[in-house]
Amino acid sequence: MKQFDKRNLTMVMDLYELTMANGYFTDKDNSQRVAFDVFYRRNPDQGGFAIFAGLEQIIEYIENLHFDTEDIDYLRSLNLFGEDFLAFLKEFKFSGDIYAFPEGTIMYPNEPIITVVAPLLDAQLIETALLLQVNHQSLVATKTRRIVKAADGRAVSDFGARRAHNMDAAVYGARAAYIGGASGTATVLAGQLFDIPVSGTMAHSWIMFYSDEFTAFKKYAETYPDSTVLLIDTYDVLNSGVPNAVRCANEVLAPLGKRLKGVRIDSGDLAYLSKEVRKMLDNAGLYDCKIIVSNSLDEMTISSILKEGGAIDSFGVGERLITAKSDPVFGAVYKICAVDENGTFVPRIKVSENVEKITNPGLKSVYRVYDITGKAVADLITKKDETPDFSKPYRYVDPKMYWKVRYFKDCTGKELQVPIFLNGKLVYEPKPIGEIKKYVQEQLKNEIWSEEQRFENPHIHYIDMSPEFYEMKMELLNNVARSISEE
Repeated sequence: MKQFDKRNLTMVMDLYELTMANGYFTDKDNSQRVAFDVFYRRNPDQGGFAIFAGLEQIIEYIENLHFDTEDIDYLRSLNLFGEDFLAFLKEFKFSGDIYAFPEGTIMYPNEPIITVVAPLLDAQLIETALLLQVNHQSLVATKTRRIVKAADGRAVSDFGARRAHNMDAAVYGARAAYIGGASGTATVLAGQLFDIPVSGTMAHSWIMFYSDEFTAFKKYAETYPDSTVLLIDTYDVLNSGVPNAVRCANEVLAPLGKRLKGVRIDSGDLAYLSKEVRKMLDNAGLYDCKIIVSNSLDEMTISSILKEGGAIDSFGVGERLITAKSDPVFGAVYKICAVDENGTFVPRIKVSENVEKITNPGLKSVYRVYDITGKAVADLITKKDETPDFSKPYRYVDPKMYWKVRYFKDCTGKELQVPIFLNGKLVYEPKPIGEIKKYVQEQLKNEIWSEEQRFENPHIHYIDMSPEFYEMKMELLNNVARSISEE
C-alpha cells in the first residue's frame, strides 16, 4: 500500500530534464549509455556521518515510471517538444541499471551513494525524483539519530506531522525518523503504510473542553484505562496537573486494578518541572509512572535538560526533527561521471573554482575498509574494474595528503553498492523498515567509531582512493588544465 496510490509521480522533474532529453533525442543516439552518480558534499550540522534513506521510494518511482495521456497533453501545450519526442515519452519505460548502498547505510561526503548506468534519456529524466528522496529522508534520518543519541537511551517519538512542510513530508519524514532511531510516530498514515508503532494521547483541547481538569482526566482514564497518559500543563503543572493526575490514579484507575502509565509536560522549564513532578509522583507511590516531555526539542535542548538532571523517560520531538531545523538542506547532487563511447565508458569530470565541487570521475566502486576489530577505518574509492586485495598490505592514496605512501594492513573490505535495477528490472528486495533501523543501529554500535558520532568536532572519516583511480582523476584534471591554457 502506497500513499495516494492513484498519483502518477513521473512528472516530478525539473523542466530542464525534459528540454535536455528532447535535445538529446533529436541530436543523439537514444541508446547511448551514460553513468551518473548521486553524492553529497558535507554532513548536516557539521556531523561526522549521514544515514542513507529513501531507497524504497526511489524503487517505487522507477517501477511506476510512465507518462499518462494527460501528461503528454500538458507537455504538448508547452510548445517545446516535437511529436516524435512526445510519442517516445508515451511508450517510455526505464531500461537502465541502478546501483546503490543498501538503505540505512552510514555514508560520507563525496562517495557515490547511487550510480545510474542507463541510456542517456533514461538517466536524465529520473534526476529530480532520486535527489528529492535522498535529500529529504537522509536529512531527517540523520537529524533523528542526533536527537536519539542526545536522549541517551530514552525513547524518542516523532511528533512532527503538523509542522512538516506538507503531507508527504510528514509521512516520509516519519519513515526516515524511524530509520534514524525514533521509537515511533504520532502520524497515523506513516504507521499504517510502514508498520511504525504509533502513539498519542490528548491535546490541551481535551482538558479545556471539560469543566475542570480532574473531570477531563477521569473521562480519559475511563476510556483508556490500560494506557492512560495525562497532559498536565494546561493550567499549572505542580499545583493542578500533578495533584489531579494522582487523584485520577487513586480514584479512577486503582479501583479498576490499573496504573497510571504516564504524564506529559509540553511547556515550561522541562528540567526543573520534570524533577519536581518525579518527586510528587514518587511520594504518591507512582514510581512506575513515566514522564514524557515535548515542546520544540532537539539534540541540544535534550542534552541540556539531561545535563541538568531532568527526570525524563521519553521525548516527543516535533518541528525541529521533521524539518531538520538547524540545517535543513542535505545537498545531494546528480552528476554525470562517464559516457559510453564505442563500448567503453570514458570518464567525465566537473572542474570548479571551488575545490569541493570537483567531481570523482568514471565508473567506480566504494569499499568500506575494516581493521581487525571490525571498526571502519576508511572508505576506499576504486575504478570499477579493480578488485582490491586486502589479504596483504594494500597501498592507497589519501587525496588530501597524496605525497604520503600509505597502506591498509590487516584489513578487510566490503563493497557498498549493490544492484537495484538491471536492464530496467528490479533485482533487489527492499528490506522491512525494522531491519533497516536495526542495520543503522548495528553499524553505529559495531563499525563506526564513537569519535565520528560526537556532536563537537567529530573525527572526519577518511575517503581514500586506489592509486589507479587517483592517477586517472589527476590525468583528467591535467588534461582540462592543458586545454584551458591552449585556448
